[in-house]
Amino acid sequence: MTKRSFTTKGTRAIECLGLIHSDVCSPMSIQARGGYEYFITFTDDCSRFGYMYLMRHKSDAFDMFKAFKAEVENQLEKHIKVLRSNHGREYLSGEFQQYLIDNGIASQLSAPGTPQPNGVSKRRNITLLDMVRSMLSYSTLLKSFWGYALQTAMYILNDVPSKSVPQTPHELWTGRKPSLQHLKIFGCHTHVLKGKTEKMESHSKTCIFVGHPKGTKGNYFFSPSDLKVFVLINAKFLEKEYMNDFEPKSRIVLN
Repeated sequence: MTKRSFTTKGTRAIECLGLIHSDVCSPMSIQARGGYEYFITFTDDCSRFGYMYLMRHKSDAFDMFKAFKAEVENQLEKHIKVLRSNHGREYLSGEFQQYLIDNGIASQLSAPGTPQPNGVSKRRNITLLDMVRSMLSYSTLLKSFWGYALQTAMYILNDVPSKSVPQTPHELWTGRKPSLQHLKIFGCHTHVLKGKTEKMESHSKTCIFVGHPKGTKGNYFFSPSDLKVFVLINAKFLEKEYMNDFEPKSRIVLN
């Protein structure tokens, strides 16, 4: 299989998984909860639907691609045809390149020092980080929650219109229009029901909404009282009170 460098902008792929853009974002200045420092994105060229994986090490990129490939090919019953990336070592390892060859996936590489041919991934990562900074600046959460904010940002981007495609990425990817009714303000305070409580004890506690778990009903909530993140379906979201009372913090620096 021949590796090619591209210097001109091509047309959009005509089907999902025809071309996948990927990029690894440099280590953040602060570790995310769970010890993550990097993240990798995979963006479908046809639909602009994206996936994001948090990573502890840059070398985890190969494992993340295998996980991504297994999930999307099973979901769409199609095969990835082309992977476009930069010349990062994480993509050029012998193991990674041999895996692409064995699976019939063409490797397209952007020209060294010129990110334009891989601009879809670069723009996606810039947009995601801008969203994360904004989300954290309007919350009382520590910067270490950037991983949860990033997952939420990707979730939102997949469900809202994009100027690059005629429909939302979600609709082009799944064939169904997305519902936005369940979206909540990241970082807003909530009241969630406790488990067993004493008779005179409050039956609810204040937590913070920190995103949507993948493949599971409910939402992520952070409990400041015990510093734990958990998934729960039912909660009372205090969005109006939150927006009325809160002022954004100073500029958030992540990388």
